[in-house]
Amino acid sequence: MPSSTRTEEAVRPAEPPPSPTPPRTRRPPGRRRIARRATPYLLIAPTIATLLLVLGYPLLDMILLSFQDMTRKELFAGSSPPWVGPDQYRMVLSDHFFWVVVARTVAFAAVCATLTMLCGLGFALLLREVSPWVRTVMIGVLVAVWAMPFMVAASVFRWLSDADYGVINWLLGRLTDSDFQGHNWFADPWQGFAVIVAVVVWGAIPFAAITLHAALAQVPAELEEAARVDGARGLTLFRHVTFPMIRPLFVVVAALSTIWDFGAFSQIWLMRGGQPERDYYLLGVYSFIESFAVNRYSAGAAIAVVTVLLLLVGSAVYLRQILRTGEVE
Repeated sequence: MPSSTRTEEAVRPAEPPPSPTPPRTRRPPGRRRIARRATPYLLIAPTIATLLLVLGYPLLDMILLSFQDMTRKELFAGSSPPWVGPDQYRMVLSDHFFWVVVARTVAFAAVCATLTMLCGLGFALLLREVSPWVRTVMIGVLVAVWAMPFMVAASVFRWLSDADYGVINWLLGRLTDSDFQGHNWFADPWQGFAVIVAVVVWGAIPFAAITLHAALAQVPAELEEAARVDGARGLTLFRHVTFPMIRPLFVVVAALSTIWDFGAFSQIWLMRGGQPERDYYLLGVYSFIESFAVNRYSAGAAIAVVTVLLLLVGSAVYLRQILRTGEVE
């Protein structure tokens, strides 16, 4: 048996050696680099396409309309309005009342954004100091305020400032021993805008407070503790240690608040019952009135384009500040 086995093994042909594994083809370094750089743009391409479709087309159509002279005749007939070039811009920019509205809008946005950031920062610091259950209740209230529709908020503030049955008149009468019965807050534009500013700031505080509270939660506790050991307290600690850590997000929130307040429309329109007086015109209201109340559609489009340009200038200033803050850090 052993000899036969050896004979069979000698006769059996040897197994062929395993074929070598072919080398894996590697992508050229240049092609890999191009693919790596193109991947983020490919991922964001659907979002950019959607924005161009939803926002870009109406903006382009508005710009074209501002160089035409659209009237109700062309609107009802469906015909193309005549091309007038920059005449609409000459008419708008040469109007003294337009610049009054621009100055009023800038002042309104500055006041609202400043009050929003100050109150939001104050609430954020307060949320940092209270107990967890109080913080939970406060955040719930802030979210409820943030979720309230503009129409409901405007109705509440119209009732609060009502001349005959308003709580503000009743409360001021009790506190100052003066007769505020029948006092109309909107007879004087300064007082009327004070009420409108209160509506805008009241609705904007939750976003600023919650966002800044999230930023404060990221400040390292050991950094502030080290500053306290060195003798920093109160405002000095916040100014030199805490605020520099949250400054980038603070600038972003301030920029967003300014942009939103610059385009305020719903609060003024609802507070004045859909018929705002000229003393309450901001750029958004002025553009709407010119377009759909006076039927000067092209003039309204020109005002809207100028508003967008002013917002772009303001956004560029804030973006530069953000980039400068990032370079310093």
